[in-house]
Amino acid sequence: MVEPRTIIEELEEALASRTIGYRAEALRRIADLFLGRATEYDEDEVALFDDVMVRLIGEMEMSVRAVLARRLADVPNAPRGLIRMLARDEAIDVAGPVLTTSERLGDETLVETASTASQAHLLAISKRAVVSEAVSDVLVTRGDRDVALSTIANRGARFSDAGHGVLVERSKDDDALAVGVFGRNDIPRQHLLRLLAVASENVRRTLETVEGQSGKVVREMLSEVADRVQASVRRLSPDYSDARRQVAELRRLGALDEAKIREFAATGRFDETTIALAEMADLPIDACERAMVQPRPELVILLAKAIGLSWNTTKTILRLRDGGAADRASESLTAFTKLRPETARKAVQFLRLRGRAGHAKGDGTPRRRPEANI
Repeated sequence: MVEPRTIIEELEEALASRTIGYRAEALRRIADLFLGRATEYDEDEVALFDDVMVRLIGEMEMSVRAVLARRLADVPNAPRGLIRMLARDEAIDVAGPVLTTSERLGDETLVETASTASQAHLLAISKRAVVSEAVSDVLVTRGDRDVALSTIANRGARFSDAGHGVLVERSKDDDALAVGVFGRNDIPRQHLLRLLAVASENVRRTLETVEGQSGKVVREMLSEVADRVQASVRRLSPDYSDARRQVAELRRLGALDEAKIREFAATGRFDETTIALAEMADLPIDACERAMVQPRPELVILLAKAIGLSWNTTKTILRLRDGGAADRASESLTAFTKLRPETARKAVQFLRLRGRAGHAKGDGTPRRRPEANI
């Protein structure tokens, strides 16, 4: 292996020299050697280059580091340690190309960088071809408006349930964010409903101007009463019909119980949870959907108490509706404990009667079957 020996000799000579210019020239030559045959090196050989270049780059001026970063950013088997070092560089001219392009950066490094670095670093990460849920969670939580908009616009970005919740919250008074969130095909239905529930009037007016199918849906939503709004969203959900059939079959078999609704909620199945609540409370689905998307948790607590759910199950449902957050768990527990079951049942009876009255007026609200759990 003549080349590795040459690299070591080059390194020792460069490190012994006090001249930064000499060290920079040595780094350039070693980088040239690597890039000239990068596809031919195995991981052990790449690791050797990694060790050499990491030892040389430490005292280099920013312009030298930036040039190296640009040269290595697109190399599939670039030295991992060096790439991580460049990604953490405080100078965005150095870190930016690597953060945006390099395939050698794992989620751990990206999350660490997004959690501590500048907004310019976060913006660079938001433009990667693929952005995982773990990374996007940090971007939309810590990033400024430009970072959030860039992440939303990135079709290679994936968002967790909590991430969608953060985006909806940030979009309620921001036209551009709201349009960006609504324009994504992967936004879960419950978050779409919540966006429309919490959006300011100005944001709603903006959403009405959205072109294409999304804009048509919004205009329909905002021009109809709440029950018809939610019904139009359900019609567009490919998963809703399957969820309804599954819950109906469980009910037919006598297997729709507290354990099943807790399982639905714990596994993030919004449609199944909401439909099960509606079945167990003998309420229109619209009423239960509103309970699951409105800002405060009181109506979910009311339904849970009325149908005899435990606090553990209720808390699991609340975590689903809040995107996994538990900020108000103590407050909700107090409300759940104080609420008398008889009071809750009377309130749900009123909701049931109001829902049936709406159906009688022909607003499209479905009747529930007469068998009820309360």
